Amino acid sequence: MSHTPPQGVPEKFHLRIAFLEEPPYVNLEPLDPVTNKCPKDTAVYCRVGREDNPSSRRCCTGFCIDLLLKFAEDLGFTFDLFRVEDGKWGAQTNGRWNGLVAALINHNADLVMTSLKINYERSQAIDFSLPFLDTGIAITVAKRTGIISPTAFLEPFDGDMWMLVAFGAVHVAGAAIFLFDRLTPTGYDRELGAPREHRVSLCRTLWLVWAVLFQAAVNVDCPRGYAARFVANVWAMFALIFLAIYTANLAAFMITREEFHDLSGINDTKLNNPFTVKPPFRFGTIPHGNTDVVLRRNFPQMHSYMRQHNRSSVADGIKAVKDGLLDAFVYDATVLDYLAGQDEDCVLVTVGSWFAMTGYGVGFPRNSKFRKLINRMLMEYRENGDLERLRRYWFAGSCNPNRKENKNRSEPLALEQFFSTFLLLILGMALAGLLVFGEHLYLQYALKRQQRLGLYVSPRHQLSHQVHPEVRRRAALAQLQDMNERQSAPAPPGPPPRADTFMARCCALFSTEALEVTRARVAKLERMLERYARDRERQAQRQASQSTTSVATIASRASVSASVVHGPCWSPEGSPVRLPYRSSIRLPLVFT
Repeated sequence: MSHTPPQGVPEKFHLRIAFLEEPPYVNLEPLDPVTNKCPKDTAVYCRVGREDNPSSRRCCTGFCIDLLLKFAEDLGFTFDLFRVEDGKWGAQTNGRWNGLVAALINHNADLVMTSLKINYERSQAIDFSLPFLDTGIAITVAKRTGIISPTAFLEPFDGDMWMLVAFGAVHVAGAAIFLFDRLTPTGYDRELGAPREHRVSLCRTLWLVWAVLFQAAVNVDCPRGYAARFVANVWAMFALIFLAIYTANLAAFMITREEFHDLSGINDTKLNNPFTVKPPFRFGTIPHGNTDVVLRRNFPQMHSYMRQHNRSSVADGIKAVKDGLLDAFVYDATVLDYLAGQDEDCVLVTVGSWFAMTGYGVGFPRNSKFRKLINRMLMEYRENGDLERLRRYWFAGSCNPNRKENKNRSEPLALEQFFSTFLLLILGMALAGLLVFGEHLYLQYALKRQQRLGLYVSPRHQLSHQVHPEVRRRAALAQLQDMNERQSAPAPPGPPPRADTFMARCCALFSTEALEVTRARVAKLERMLERYARDRERQAQRQASQSTTSVATIASRASVSASVVHGPCWSPEGSPVRLPYRSSIRLPLVFT
């Protein structure tokens, strides 16, 4: 009887397949204790010991197992799945290969189906199929909770922002307040000097700015100029906004949050020089694997240091990271991503960029006739999407290892986000400059008006600031002295007129405007006196014309009205006396 299959039906063949467990590529599970069978439909029998030992049977599941079942279905073969005895992935030790690579070299297996990485050393000893999944070397770390950074109070703003506020805005605002107080006409006289109560200086202005910024209850000297006070109010508004934003952002940075070692990759300083941090950075990997070989070839010093921290399996390495025995674990990127996604506590994070990009492939002995068949099927699975569907099914997890952990963290505010507040300060200074310019224009107008009224103003005091009482008094006395110096004629004999004494007192106590008002009142009084003298003269003429009136007519009246002049009058010499007033007194006349 012929054992040749009919035409068009592939020939059945049997394969011996070696593996090593590594989730999610190959997962080892025990048999059901009741039925002594695999509990899942997609699981296959595999053995972890000798073939004649019944207790060595296990159930295997995973990405590679599903891919193997698809190969077996499409190519029509059966297989015997066993675990290599030494449990090594395959590396050269003293010139000899071990693990999975040794099983292929010694023809103990027809192929290897697991997460076997393709690298140069292995490709010199065995053959590989096309890569069915890309990978590299990555780093996983554990998140630490309940940690507050010692510099958290500085984190609401970035470094440039702090430098600009501390060394830019503060000093510019202080200098602007001091400068505007010097330039404004409502400050103190720069020629006569500051009055005793005026204590504003550059240092005191900076003290005022710092006190307003931090809302400090301290004694400060406020500027006297309107423009300087306007800039100080604008700075107070700037400080209010600054403190409000800082306080709101500080709450987000001072809360306990999750932190982790955010390494950039294999080339990170903490890995290449672990003693730069205290305590030294601890990290490791699994010996005799692809990661161990790559690090030994490219980073011998790092490889020598991490030997003391290596672990025997991936599970031990992950547990050491979660328990704090290791700061980081270096291994295959896809495996670490899967374990981070499947972590129940969601504390594992894969950090940094991948190193030594490569792929997983099916291993064969040299010149294997099955290699072309497997490559053909891999190309077909890649084109129809079967590989991608398997990857999504097995690598999905409740925790997403690729998420950016710092997305939920508050970012420090940069200058671009705070620019509007600085713009407010700049506009306030510009408006203060316009205010100073307007005050100078008004000063020039006031000086011209005084000149039109005949009031002499010395050029030496044309820019005298007349706001403070001390300055007003000193400026008035200086103007009076200039007026006395201009009088060339000697003073008239005798005591000075009382009016001149009164005027001198006014000049000493009041400003030029008050002097103008006083002189206007004196002129009004003089006009009133002249009008009164004319009224008296007309009244005397009327009385003279009525002197011829008969006595009988006058006697017939019950009473007469007599105008009696009381009060002060002016002497013929022109000396001032009390102003007159009129009063009517009714006098009874008695005739005999």
